[in-house]
Amino acid sequence: MTAITIEVTDELSERLSYEKARLPELLSQSLRQPPLSAQTYRYVLRFLASEPTPEQIATFGPTPEMAERVRTLLAKERTNQLTPTEQAELDDYEDIEHLVVMAKAGALPYLNGAQ
Repeated sequence: MTAITIEVTDELSERLSYEKARLPELLSQSLRQPPLSAQTYRYVLRFLASEPTPEQIATFGPTPEMAERVRTLLAKERTNQLTPTEQAELDDYEDIEHLVVMAKAGALPYLNGAQ
């Protein structure tokens, strides 16, 4: 096991003293946070929870910021410059895209009038 020394404020030091035995667990948990921001998940979930029409599902897409982030990640991936965290972020974007494609495929019969 490795020992790590960090400098923290007196206030944080006091708070951490109560959690000393749990520090490795707390650090590990903080590193396992989802790569995508909660805002990204909320955007998709809010849309799905709004009971969108088939037409709305067909036109749903990422925000301009999300689209730009995906372009950036894909460019880095093409040049083998993705960090593991960025790879996990890109994987999450791909999972969300798959979910949206499935929703659009489910809406297609309604758009074609084949209900």
